[in-house]
Formats: sequence, structure tokens, C-alpha cells
Amino acid sequence: MKVLSVTSEIYPLVKTGGLADVTGSLPKALASCGVETTSLVPGYPRVMEQLKNATPLVVFDDLLGVRASLLHARVDGLSLFILDAPSLYDRPGGPYVDAHGRDHADNWKRFAALSRAAAEIASGLLPGWQPDLVHTHDWQSALTSVYMRDMGCTTPVVITIHNIAFQGQYSAQILPEIRLPASLYNMQGLEYFGDISFLKGGLQTADAITTVSPTYAREILTPRFGMGMDGVLNERVSILRGIVNGIDLDVWNPATDPYLPRNYDLTSLRRKREIRQVLMKTFDLDTDDDGPVFAAVSRLTWQKGLDMLAETADEVVANGGKLIIFGQGDHDIEQHLLATAQRYPRRMAVHIGYDEPTAHLIHGGSDAIVQPSRFEPCGLTQLYALRYGTVPVVSRTGGLSETIIDANDAAMSARVATGFQFHPVTTDGLRLALRRAMHAYVEPKMWARLQNQGMKAKFSWERSAEQYATVYANLIRKSGRAASTSDIRRASF
Repeated sequence: MKVLSVTSEIYPLVKTGGLADVTGSLPKALASCGVETTSLVPGYPRVMEQLKNATPLVVFDDLLGVRASLLHARVDGLSLFILDAPSLYDRPGGPYVDAHGRDHADNWKRFAALSRAAAEIASGLLPGWQPDLVHTHDWQSALTSVYMRDMGCTTPVVITIHNIAFQGQYSAQILPEIRLPASLYNMQGLEYFGDISFLKGGLQTADAITTVSPTYAREILTPRFGMGMDGVLNERVSILRGIVNGIDLDVWNPATDPYLPRNYDLTSLRRKREIRQVLMKTFDLDTDDDGPVFAAVSRLTWQKGLDMLAETADEVVANGGKLIIFGQGDHDIEQHLLATAQRYPRRMAVHIGYDEPTAHLIHGGSDAIVQPSRFEPCGLTQLYALRYGTVPVVSRTGGLSETIIDANDAAMSARVATGFQFHPVTTDGLRLALRRAMHAYVEPKMWARLQNQGMKAKFSWERSAEQYATVYANLIRKSGRAASTSDIRRASF
């Protein structure tokens, strides 16, 4: 099977969150299932500077009013199409926001152009290469299937919802500029509360809808978690399924991680304490006592519950613990956390920003990772933590509830517990969970049991990739596409 994956970010070229980790690691896992994936990504500056020996393929003289080129390159084992459109992507800031943290005003055009280019590729733009299936991710590429159907292209499409809170909602007045007919502005099409939604268009036109955990697939069918899309999803529930994310075991491996000052595995967990000392010195925390180090590596947003960490920092400090917050997000939450850290010098550290080496150091050196998310489609941080023998403290929602086994009496007796869950998702709930974790920490045998069980947990992409490959194969079979393209000589990028 040849699959075109369309994504706004991909690791290791450009990353703002878990989406990049998934789109960067899933293609490699799918290869063992007989699936060849080529991923289309925008030509941001960070992407272009990492390309070597890129091959020009085709020029778009008029891609929604701009000139663009399609390139092909291989980076870190990934086959990539790059949409090089300087007027859309060559600018300061990140993939979605400018240097001041504000959304790029033309994000609607930037990602409509990405989707339009993907639809052209799916429709046979490249002589000798055409995908059997297209896989889109979140709202940024959701218009791909809308354009494809408008062009008469029947290639099957899978759309994955990584976070339904982000929907690509814009004024319907942009329809002429993104070159879609006004007839699509209706309840069965793009119309969404008086505007249009890129995500809704993708959900209405895809052949299969997946999301990143079975629990989240059920949650988004409800008004509480569906974020206004629950009606659309309930109408299409027959094609909705949840597939838990995996992690790249080569990238996240404490035995070989180049970002750790000392490597370790299940048989040498004692080395983790040496990394812990480096971590505390890095964040200027007190190294004179042996209290637990709790950390959060996260977007600092209401969804992630990071405001609750500011309210519960006193619980950690009062019990001899330390707290590290590493990430960026909402300005008010950032300021609240920074102000809280000032009250607890050498006991709490907050760093606004993100970089991959420090994230790895935190996973390797901290004792526990805290994820108090109010909703969480899957979550990858807790999976990285398990891999590194760092005990997760998580809210009981979405993929967090599926991937962490709570350390209650029964689970501890059965030696299957891997962390601490809490519900309801409130400040008091988090406070009690932190207290439970700190009580366990002072019992070395209990803590070691949690670490060992977590490191034994299996969250590679192997099983999840097989599920995606099955979804792909079934759609291709139903569409008859495999038979119709069997005699086409297709290049292998």
C-alpha cells in the first residue's frame, strides 16, 4: 500500500507537540506492515534548513493565488513531500503563531493550500505515483478530502483527530479565496455555527475517522468532550474508532538516549539518581535532601490542568518534594506558575519554552511526571515516563485512563500498577494524588515496583500500526482501488 500522509508538523523536522511525534514515528512502524508512507509537510524555515539533496518535482503556478514548489526528500528514514511556498511559510515564529505568540492571520490560507496540494497529489499530479489512500491529521489538513471530493477523486481518506478542541473555524467569506463552492456551506458540509470549520469538512468527507484512544473515541461523542462536534461524530459513529498512540522506542530509550548524562535500563535503575542530581543542578534546585522530584513537561494550558499545579505546589514542597514545570502556553498560567516558583526558591523551577534535550533530561532525572489534564485524547508524556522509570501521576480521562494502571491496593498486590490516577479532575483530586505518590516514594520497595512495572509496559507502535494497516486495507478493498491501480507503474519515493 502506498499512503500519502498530510500533516502540519513531523518529528524530527518540526514539532510543537504530540502530533509531530505520531506523524514522525507511525510511518516507520507501518513499513513493517507493508505500507509505504510519504508525508506532505509545509516548507517552514526549520524544515527547509534540514533538507539535503531535495528533488524538485512540480511547480504550482497558482496554488490559491501563490506560487509554490513540491519537493521530495528523505530525512531520518522518512519519505517527505515538502510544499515550498515562501509567501505562506517562510516567516518568523512557529508553525501556527508568530514571534509574539499570536496566530498567523492567514492560517486559513496556509493550511488550505497544504490541503489543496495534497488533493492534487491524490488526484494524480505526479506522473507514475499516486497513493492508494490518504491519511490526514487534525484541522490543518482536514480540507484535503473536501478538495478531493470536489475534484471527483475517490481515493479513500482516513482522518485522525489528535485533539478535537482545535477545529479550524473561520468566516464563510473565505470560501471563494480557498476556491471551494458556496454550495458546501450547509449543515452537511462546512457550515459550523455561522462560520465554516476545516475539521468538520474533513469529518464529513473522510471514509474513516480515527482518534488516539478508544476512551477518547467514546468521550468525543458527548457534549462535554465533543467541543461542538459531537453531533457530527454521532452521525458518523459507524466509521469512528480509537487506536492508542505508540512511542518510538529508538528515540525514547534510556539505554541509548544521547541527551542523558548517563544511560540506564531496568537492570541499572540506580543510575537514574545520578541523572537526578544533574537535573536539579540544571534547574537550580536544592540537592541537599532526598525528597521526590515531580515534573510536568507540557503545554501550559487550561486543558492540560497546569493551573492546578500552581495551586498544589505547596503540597509538594510541604512534604519535602521539588517541582519542575517545563513548557509554554497561556500567558496567565505562565505568570501564575512563575509567581508560585518565586515563593519556593530552590524547591520549584519554571522554564517557559521547550527543547527536546531538556525534555529527555527531565524524563530521565525526575521521580514522577504529573499530567492533570482536564481532557487528554491520548497523551505521550506518560508513555515516555513509563519507559524511563518515572512514575506518572495522571487524571483519569482519555488515553491517560487506558495507559496508566492506578496503584490501588488490588493493583499493587497483583504487581501491575504503574502510576497514580485521580478523579474528579479538580485541585483537591490532584492534591490527594500527589499525597499518595509521596507516601509511596518513602517506601523504596513500593516505588521500585512501580518503576519496574512501568518500564516493562509495552507501548511500541507495533500493535497500533497493525490496526491502522487493517483500516487502510479494508478501505482500499471496499473502494476497489487496489484492483484499479494494480497495473499502474508507480514510482517509489
